[in-house]
Amino acid sequence: MAITLEINGKSVSIKAADDTPLLWVLRDELGLTGTKYGCGIAQCGACTVHIDGQPTRSCQTPVSAVAGMKVTTIEGLGGHHPVQQAWVAADVPQCGYCQSGQIMSAAALLAEKKHPTDADIDAAMSGNICRCGTYQRIRAAIKDAAGIATALSAKA
Repeated sequence: MAITLEINGKSVSIKAADDTPLLWVLRDELGLTGTKYGCGIAQCGACTVHIDGQPTRSCQTPVSAVAGMKVTTIEGLGGHHPVQQAWVAADVPQCGYCQSGQIMSAAALLAEKKHPTDADIDAAMSGNICRCGTYQRIRAAIKDAAGIATALSAKA
């Protein structure tokens, strides 16, 4: 069955079974490999994408459920998003495997709350696992990104 999706601002038509996980469509059909497979049960956060702006685990989201919705992957952030800039400046990644999911969760948080508290950060990031334990750098980068976002907004 053909399903039309909006991925990173572009309309794409894919042929997949309705119950195919969005993750596999992104990676295998569309070549968007920034979204990672981690656990396959929506617990680790490596597969996080935005669906209509909300962070969502793509490994457990059937592709049919996102027809007509806006899906944004890590590639859709373009490499210059304030969170991505802060991640580089804070030297967050070690192995890097979880980072696209971490960044997508952080970007969704900052879209909702421009100046998150530590409690806000903890709540938004609690479902993202980093095997390397870079949680303090992640928190610092999110705080830095909130400052970058404020500075960029002030210039507009």
